Amino acid sequence: MKKAKLSISSALIISCAAVLIGASLFFPWWGMRFVAPQYPEGLDIIVYPNKLKGNIDIINGLNHYIGMKPFSEESFPELSYLPYVIGALAVLTLVVAWLRDKRWLFGLIIVFAFGGLLGLYDLHRWLVDFGTNLSDDAPIKIEPFVPPMFGENRIANFVTNSYFSTGAYMIGAAFLLLILPLWKERK
Repeated sequence: MKKAKLSISSALIISCAAVLIGASLFFPWWGMRFVAPQYPEGLDIIVYPNKLKGNIDIINGLNHYIGMKPFSEESFPELSYLPYVIGALAVLTLVVAWLRDKRWLFGLIIVFAFGGLLGLYDLHRWLVDFGTNLSDDAPIKIEPFVPPMFGENRIANFVTNSYFSTGAYMIGAAFLLLILPLWKERK
């Protein structure tokens, strides 16, 4: 039985997906903006695959009053290995482009989808952990809460807006580029 190879144009599309996956390492994937009357310009937590940026110290100082544990890169072990996982996925995607084999592409799509769902679950798990494990010794008592993964929320006088950012959109576009050759070469 002869194996059907993907076309050269499909291999190029898959290669573009690999580039997007690798390039996403240099862009933020997720963020949260806090706006309150005393911070009208907003405070940000910006999450890259390997680091946190933004107004982390100020937010930690404010979160102390409600008993939330501080955010830090050490709090999230994923930040230490996620760049290697993403880099390996980019290399695997290039290998699949070079092989031009539909079975490998199916396997890559399954791995990609599973990894994406696992990443979303992990983000939700951290949001639950930070929002519901509030210290009993906090100066201000509030009900435990779960910040949304995407969208707006209100805690006291702060309005928070959670959002996916450039890196996450690049990963989403890469996933669509992986599916495109299957649609293009369906029989």
